[in-house]
Amino acid sequence: MADDPVTRFEMEGAVPMMPWWAGGLGIGLILLIAVALVQPIGVSTQYVVLDGVLLHAILPDLADQSPYLKHASKGWTLATYEFLFVVGIPLGAFIAAAATRRLTGRIVPSLWAQRFGPAPARRLGWSFVGGFLLLFGARFGGGCTSGHMISGVSQLAVSSFVFSTALFASAILTARWLYPERAER
Repeated sequence: MADDPVTRFEMEGAVPMMPWWAGGLGIGLILLIAVALVQPIGVSTQYVVLDGVLLHAILPDLADQSPYLKHASKGWTLATYEFLFVVGIPLGAFIAAAATRRLTGRIVPSLWAQRFGPAPARRLGWSFVGGFLLLFGARFGGGCTSGHMISGVSQLAVSSFVFSTALFASAILTARWLYPERAER
């Protein structure tokens, strides 16, 4: 029983809050509402918008030299549906965790601690590096997981299917590389 993946998952204290199908229906409903009211869902562009708005406010000459960020002087603002959506993602996660009493101060998950040690600085450092690489890749590739996997796949975009396949393959390979002892089970 202890080797059952579901039991191991539950023993970690991360029992799903809802069935997978309910989460899928929720995401689909959010996508339908977003497309009907505004536009398809996408997140990674808003980080560029934030960078452009902040840099243009602090160092406008430097911002205008960047072909990528100079658009901030042409009306980029943080008061948009997209930026509020991005802010709402971690805020909603925090509220849901607090409301269901699943909010913990744990920075280092037990699986990480077993493999790489219990140091919070190491976990936070590698999390930052991974997040940076993910965001860099998203902007370099012209879209993020929400833009491609939710909006793009629902529109049957071939590029989104290619992206989704590559993402899952690289996630599986990365997990097997980081946790080889778990991959053998």
